[in-house]
Amino acid sequence: MALISREIRIARRPDEVWRAIGDPAAISTWFPGIVAAEVDGTSRVITTASGLKMPEEIVTNDPVRHVFSYRLTAPVVSDHLGTIEVGDAGQGASLVRYQTRCEPDTIALVIGGACGNALHELRRQLESEA
Repeated sequence: MALISREIRIARRPDEVWRAIGDPAAISTWFPGIVAAEVDGTSRVITTASGLKMPEEIVTNDPVRHVFSYRLTAPVVSDHLGTIEVGDAGQGASLVRYQTRCEPDTIALVIGGACGNALHELRRQLESEA
């Protein structure tokens, strides 16, 4: 099982970053390649730009600790857990970590790359608002 971790410093306070990512239905606004997300309780279905629908289970959505985790339940993976955490980097900035644990390993690499791109887009959007 592969574990891929990406992190980025964003020049915005953790509560500001969390507002952008804490709403599970808003992922399509900052994650390139995701065009829609439907949320029903702890279930989320994301739709990719190619039209592929990927079901997920929301495991954690903690606005106090700024942690969101989910399991991809699509048949393309045998096991998956994605976690995004927002921490205080000091001086009004945040350290955002996106970690993916996945099997098969090749899918983890694809997801990890996409998560890295998503963090860069999130930073671009949030820092351009400042």
